[in-house]
Amino acid sequence: MWKRIHSNRDPRDTLYSEIRKEFASYFAIAGTAGKRLTGAYPKFLFGCMVFLMALSLVLSFTVFRHPEKTKITVVKKVNPVEDGFDQIIQATSKIRETMRLKKLVDSLSAKKQLSGQDSTLLDSALDRLSQIHQTLK
Repeated sequence: MWKRIHSNRDPRDTLYSEIRKEFASYFAIAGTAGKRLTGAYPKFLFGCMVFLMALSLVLSFTVFRHPEKTKITVVKKVNPVEDGFDQIIQATSKIRETMRLKKLVDSLSAKKQLSGQDSTLLDSALDRLSQIHQTLK
């Protein structure tokens, strides 16, 4: 099937070591510049660091604070009589729709040859019947 490709790579070579080898001169220049800068202005850099920490503290408790959303509980007026009647009406409408769909399926299955429209109508009727059956369980 597929040929296996063997690599004779040294296991000590990593991405970091290869990048360090490639850009070592630039890292050395940046390091010496950083040491000279921190040696020349230590108080200024310390002040900048303290200022940035204080700014971070202030921003984290003001601007970036996301208060928890309070859940609003809606109190429904429960009327068991209306709820019972609603359930009866829904069950009645589902039974009527089931009877209508059953008639449609029976009339379509009695045909010897179904057209494309008939087959899509039959498919949608059967899907709706299975949905009604699932809600009744």
